[in-house]
Amino acid sequence: MDSAKTPSIVATLRRRCGNILRRLGLRLGDKGYQSETSKCRSRLAPFCRGYGVDLGFGGDPITSGAIRVDSPQPYAETGNAPVQLGGDATDLHWFRDGVLDYIYSSHLLEDFPDTGGALREWLRVLKVGGNLIIFCPNEQIYRAHCQRTGQIYNENHKHADFSLEKVKGLLQEIGGVKFIHETALVDVYSWELVAQKTL
Repeated sequence: MDSAKTPSIVATLRRRCGNILRRLGLRLGDKGYQSETSKCRSRLAPFCRGYGVDLGFGGDPITSGAIRVDSPQPYAETGNAPVQLGGDATDLHWFRDGVLDYIYSSHLLEDFPDTGGALREWLRVLKVGGNLIIFCPNEQIYRAHCQRTGQIYNENHKHADFSLEKVKGLLQEIGGVKFIHETALVDVYSWELVAQKTL
């Protein structure tokens, strides 16, 4: 290829791609989708008071003060905030028992084979009176949405029956919580739950 023509070819491609993206409401460099947290922030951030963590935040934490925990190389990147603690959200070894005021997690819990084990670990690090704030998909509604709209299905989801009722049932089995806020269906295919630790 003639190196003199390369800059003009690159410029032409950028311009054409930019025009297509603008028609879709995007800009060159955009991730192409908004974070799930951006959909619920106004409703759930008020429950995130004190010192707490955002597990699996994907670059867009629930609040600026949340400790940002994610995989060292997150598979979702919907913002620019860097990972502060890189590791497994089912093993919060950085924290002693009962030290956090809140744990927030959006669209992560459904990715773990052992949902109950993850919930027990999250409750372990919460103080009595602390909030466990969960925003997740109703799996069957999410699958139908993907099929209907052509949205790419997230293959990391582990449970066909994942729902608000399933998670509430697991938390009731674990015990030591009371439900202080819940919405069964919000933002097309998601649900939200705030459980306060009582024991």
